[in-house]
Amino acid sequence: MSGSSADGNDEASAGPAERPERESRSSPIDAHVGARIRLRRTLMGMSQERLGEALGLTFQQVQKYERGVNRVGASRLFDLSRVLDVPISFFFDDMPEPLATAYGGQPGTLGLRRNYGFSDAQESFGGGADEALNRREMLELVRAYYRITDPTVRKRVFELIKSLVPDSAV
Repeated sequence: MSGSSADGNDEASAGPAERPERESRSSPIDAHVGARIRLRRTLMGMSQERLGEALGLTFQQVQKYERGVNRVGASRLFDLSRVLDVPISFFFDDMPEPLATAYGGQPGTLGLRRNYGFSDAQESFGGGADEALNRREMLELVRAYYRITDPTVRKRVFELIKSLVPDSAV
């Protein structure tokens, strides 16, 4: 009986024996999700303290999520998507294909951004623009954009910026 549970369900006893080891280590996916949390928080000009307050957490807990040390649960991910104003899929966008495939994803299905958020048609936040996102000018532009409180004005500013870009680049 050492290999089976009290109810005779061998499958149930094998799972918990493996699970604690898996749960005690962070995975590269946890690190990716954490990096996406940090990216979005930074783009919004939000401090770890402020994000923590919005979620009922300390800034140290936010820091651990962002570093991938702590795994983000489903309900916390939902709260993060609400506070950071992004769809839940944002946290998995731009995941490197080898990583997605190694953890059971289908190649080409993870890391694709749905077309909603700032506008109807949009590139992912990462999609080759990682260098641009790290530039101070880009961060300042995004922060200024989010300080526009009127959604109609914000949409008009967005449309104006898109109109300044050649059609082939949009």
